[in-house]
Amino acid sequence: MKVNDIEMFLNEVFPKENAMSYDNTGLIAGDREKIVSAVVLSLDLTAKAIETAKNAGANLIITHHPIIFSGIKTLTLDDATGRTLANLVKSGISVISCHTNLDMTNEFGNLAIADKLEAENPKSVEGVECGVVYDIVTIDLMTLREYCRFVAEKLGSSGIITINNPENIVRRVFVQGGAFDEDSIPGVIKCGADTVVSGEIKHHVCVALEQMGINTVIAGHSATEQAYLPKLRQLLSEKYPGIEFTVNYNNEVPSIL
Repeated sequence: MKVNDIEMFLNEVFPKENAMSYDNTGLIAGDREKIVSAVVLSLDLTAKAIETAKNAGANLIITHHPIIFSGIKTLTLDDATGRTLANLVKSGISVISCHTNLDMTNEFGNLAIADKLEAENPKSVEGVECGVVYDIVTIDLMTLREYCRFVAEKLGSSGIITINNPENIVRRVFVQGGAFDEDSIPGVIKCGADTVVSGEIKHHVCVALEQMGINTVIAGHSATEQAYLPKLRQLLSEKYPGIEFTVNYNNEVPSIL
């Protein structure tokens, strides 16, 4: 199995045309004709991810975030990006990225987060490109304080930020991994969500949502998106049973994944 074969399969599942215009997806660096020995899955291309690949005997890393978003003018050891790319090339490792094209596929993005949060019947939201909504189904009402603790535990977050009254009741939750898109606000209001969970939410957006009676729960970009990796590993392992797939988690390591 070649690097190119895996890139083509990923493009079938996460079509490049679904990616945002600013994004950079597909093969970022490496040799597409190289036979794949083993693969590491990682949110980011870091020195730790490359070291994990070396230890696993892997010559391909699949990341969510691309290390190169736009053109670069130099490749030197003077900066972190240059050193990382030099280490990658020197080690004979290729890297493929699936970013916003994966985000737009709720099954492997926001539904994976909702599953970690034990959601029942999460659904896509009309008018929102990326995100799902679901109701909290419990016998006892859950306060925002309790829900923040629940989110931190289930996503393995190192901390939760909210500006809202911790005694507010959480009934309907909208989940959008990574960073919250302000364009989603009309859809969030229309679907009746009283709480938004995301990895990052700008402060002025939190304030605006609070004025609308909507809670915001900021769980961390890494913590929300690391939920994608096990599902991606399962998909690839079933497609390529002869290849070993290893997940490299960021420093925020969710033990429950």
